[in-house]
Amino acid sequence: MSEFHELIKSFAKSREYVRDFFVYGFKTRDEFGGWSSRTYDNERRRLESWLSGYVRQEYTGSGTAKGKNIYLSIDSNLLDTNPLYRVWKAKSFTDNDIMLHFYILDYLRKSPDRTADEITDGLLADYGKIFDPQSVRRKCNQYAAEGMLVKEKKGKEVLYRLNPPFQELLGAHPGLKNAIKLYQLFSPHGVIGHTIMDTASFQNDLFRIKHNFFVHTLEDEVLLPLLQAMHAHRAVLLHVKSTKSDRFLDTEGIPLKIFISTRTGRRYLCLYLPSKKRFAAIRLDAVKTVTAGAPCSDYINIREKLENHKASAWGVSFQSAPSSCTSGHPADRTTLHALNNRDFHLKGSGRRIEHVKLTLHIREGAEAYILNRLRREGKGGVIRRTAPDTFTYEIDVFDANEMLPWIRTFIGRIVSVESDCPLLKERFQRDLLTTYRLYFKDED
Repeated sequence: MSEFHELIKSFAKSREYVRDFFVYGFKTRDEFGGWSSRTYDNERRRLESWLSGYVRQEYTGSGTAKGKNIYLSIDSNLLDTNPLYRVWKAKSFTDNDIMLHFYILDYLRKSPDRTADEITDGLLADYGKIFDPQSVRRKCNQYAAEGMLVKEKKGKEVLYRLNPPFQELLGAHPGLKNAIKLYQLFSPHGVIGHTIMDTASFQNDLFRIKHNFFVHTLEDEVLLPLLQAMHAHRAVLLHVKSTKSDRFLDTEGIPLKIFISTRTGRRYLCLYLPSKKRFAAIRLDAVKTVTAGAPCSDYINIREKLENHKASAWGVSFQSAPSSCTSGHPADRTTLHALNNRDFHLKGSGRRIEHVKLTLHIREGAEAYILNRLRREGKGGVIRRTAPDTFTYEIDVFDANEMLPWIRTFIGRIVSVESDCPLLKERFQRDLLTTYRLYFKDED
């Protein structure tokens, strides 16, 4: 029997099962499909080790879900940092890795500006340890690429020295500590700020965020190459796993923006598909790997085309549904915010526009807040008073189906729902009937 190890070789694997426990928790052992019992036990034990204090368990006594449910319970309102950052620290290493880490840093602290061969000789002289010069050189180059060392070429020699410690930089800029405290708590790649805080030995004693989406850090490994491709105006090849099944597929396109739902926190990649000549939205948590492709000479024009389609967007669907108007399930009914803090409504590729008309009963004077909500959330739709205590809201969008979750929030005030998407009203009524049957099972 193989021995259990807390450390892991691949963050991608950790990301999968931490997301399963954190996002799709409340499952029994038998409900985690695709995992053997031993794999489940190993992953559960790692999770309990990394995130002790946040792991909860409940017992169910009946039904198919009978057994012990393991899940994560994290209240972002109470925490000064993201506990899921601990997962990033659980990489495996060899004995040589850990010894070289401390020996090289300690030696360069005393003797800066040394070549890899000089460092190898110094480790033997000062610590009595023999290392292969190639191993030392690879480790120094790795640390130089990660910013821990400065690599400088003088003549034919390549010299290494330590980068100035964070404490010196923080001391020179008094406000930088506070900026890092805030950055690590909510920004993309906040684990970088968290690592700086660990290295410089200070904590966040200022900021708390009431509604924070800690699970975002699990996607940062694929977010980084996507942002790099956007900056370089390059295409990418994505290896994607379907969020509805276990199918994998490869998608090639031009990444344009990352959008975030303010309601669910779910992040989407806006991708232009040259082969289909249209935009597409891919959930970021479905992307497994990103491979950079060729430069795109028409990148700026494609971005401008996306900007022109924003006004007719409701959520993240990039095209109107087929003539039957039955797309799988509505996307998030929220404003989407790009990472550059500008508001965007993501949509489309020249498909037909669908008109939606919502008639509401709103008591004038007593329910002015409903009208204010329509103006605030209606994304530019037209509001008219058509009769006493009766108002209509009208808008043209690419995919009327996306509006259903938002329309449902007005139940109790809805007089009628009309659209040139013929099945919008039918689906709305079907959802109401399903809800009715849940509460009145014995009635016809």
